[in-house]
Amino acid sequence: MNLKITRVAGEIEKMKVKLAEAQARLRELEKQKTELENAELVAAVRGMKATPEELEAFLAARRGVTLPEHPEPIPVKETEVNQFEA
Repeated sequence: MNLKITRVAGEIEKMKVKLAEAQARLRELEKQKTELENAELVAAVRGMKATPEELEAFLAARRGVTLPEHPEPIPVKETEVNQFEA
């Protein structure tokens, strides 16, 4: 094969590797950003010191949704309860 073609093909392969590494790093940074945003939201909600019902009513009011007077409770799995106890 022509030397120039071989060299360009080699550069293409190197660039593909760098691109894959950059995409993986981007995904990791996006995941980290989401986790930080979620932690900030959880801290803000906990800082409100509101009951779950008060919080639900507040969020519904912000969305312009009317809640029923006696909503059915949502069952919570034991694993969901434990993940927020830290």
